[in-house]
Amino acid sequence: MNAETHTERLLAEVAVVVIGYDDAAHVTDAVRSALAQGPAVREVVAVDDCSKDGSAGLLDRLAASEPRLKVIRRRVNSGGCGTPRNTGLDAVTSPYVMFLDSDDVLPPGAVDALLEAAAGAHAEVAGGLCVRRELPSGREVPWQARLYALHAVVPHPARRTRLVHDTLCVNKLYRTAFLRAHGIRFPEGRFPYEDVVFTARVLAAAPRIALVPDRVYVWHVRRSAERLSISLDRAGVANWRARTEACRQAYEVLLGAGQKELARAVRAKFLDHDLRMYLRELGLRDAAYRRAWWELARSYLAEYDADDWARNPAAPGRLLGRVVLASPEPRDLPRLRELAARPARLYPPYARAADGTPVWSDGLAQVSLEPLLTRPVRALPLAVDAELRPGARGTRLRLRLHELYGRVAQAGPETVEAEWRHRDDGDVVVRGGSAALVPCTGVLEAAGSAGPGRTWSAETAVDLPALAALGAGTWDLRLRIRFRDGASRDVTAHALTGAGLLRRRAVPSARHGVVLVQPYTTHSGALALRVAPGVRGVLSVTRARLRRLLH
Repeated sequence: MNAETHTERLLAEVAVVVIGYDDAAHVTDAVRSALAQGPAVREVVAVDDCSKDGSAGLLDRLAASEPRLKVIRRRVNSGGCGTPRNTGLDAVTSPYVMFLDSDDVLPPGAVDALLEAAAGAHAEVAGGLCVRRELPSGREVPWQARLYALHAVVPHPARRTRLVHDTLCVNKLYRTAFLRAHGIRFPEGRFPYEDVVFTARVLAAAPRIALVPDRVYVWHVRRSAERLSISLDRAGVANWRARTEACRQAYEVLLGAGQKELARAVRAKFLDHDLRMYLRELGLRDAAYRRAWWELARSYLAEYDADDWARNPAAPGRLLGRVVLASPEPRDLPRLRELAARPARLYPPYARAADGTPVWSDGLAQVSLEPLLTRPVRALPLAVDAELRPGARGTRLRLRLHELYGRVAQAGPETVEAEWRHRDDGDVVVRGGSAALVPCTGVLEAAGSAGPGRTWSAETAVDLPALAALGAGTWDLRLRIRFRDGASRDVTAHALTGAGLLRRRAVPSARHGVVLVQPYTTHSGALALRVAPGVRGVLSVTRARLRRLLH
């Protein structure tokens, strides 16, 4: 294809539908990012969902100088994202359409990359990489990076069931005629997780799909905003009810279209992603929320059949789902939180049934853990305790690896390597060296259970000066356990919370004068570390603490 033909194919082909409600602070940035995509964008349809903050006026002023921008004002707020997207879709005149939320942006070249992929592969849908950008830190986390690692063409969605994990509609380009021919629309009204159902409707129509590794969407995550986005606001149990309903509808859509493998993949994705995410947070909620959440989860999981549970039975999500389904009341929340972590950690007690079969606990002996006996060691939910001991003469990290039904001893753990990853920039790593794992037998105290058991211990130094040299920040601990045959397992470590273990300490420093060090427990129970060097760091910690107290 020569340059002239390539340019012609990318000219005036795409409509970008931007939706917004009371988002005057960001909506024009979103629209400008769409207009800046160049001549491939024929039109930008901005749908204002009856805002009261002047958003529509800002859009009207921008449209006065930009002929490609069309502003549609809804007279009644819909309460969700699906209705304004449908409104915009109805107004589109271009062969292809994309969707953009008012608080996000399209990076340069996004439309060209998707349009070229769709046209070149004769695909009805083209998808690319979305990154979640945490604000104000700027930390970026790729969304479903495995799916978009390489250029690919999927002639039928059933050939790549991983597609059901990417439930976003905003990182994709759709052929407009394809959506209209199949009557594919978003759920109307206040329907959180409308993307989940829309994506299922798209996959049910069996489109040819092109995938590109290019970054095509920047999803802004503002956790400190006064009004959280619908997907981030998980404080009320209504959010969980909406998510289970969206997943239920997605399954029914795909099953009704004869896409049985994709339908089963939706249920597997719920266990591996949705259930694990909410279980990590469940211990933070009050008793009423936990009971209501548990009842909704059990009701949804009761719809699963034997085949749904039989696939990959040792996967953490399936074990979690079976525990929830087996118990009428919330139970074992600290232990469930650990198993829901990434990577998963299975903590004591390591119970057995009367015949010796590994089971979840004496009280839930019907939940068998026997599949763990054949799982490769590199995939086992290994449990490691960790405690940090800061001091003027050096900071030490003490570790303890637990046995798991004889699998650890069989594999022969030899060493553990520690590293600290910067929370806001995962590419910044400070390594803590390697230490030998020494076998010992003692009393297990993790997860509130005492009893005899075999463990392996190790101790290694923490390079606190190297952490402090990079300024104030949060560091996540990662461990790599190496075994006798050369296999390895990457894990996180459970933070021990005994007396004084998580207390903030001021450590003398030759370079900074003082370094504030505070080990703490993440939502998933893992050990992490906050570091604040020098007087400036001390003041920043003090100010943050005052803000929390005032709030």
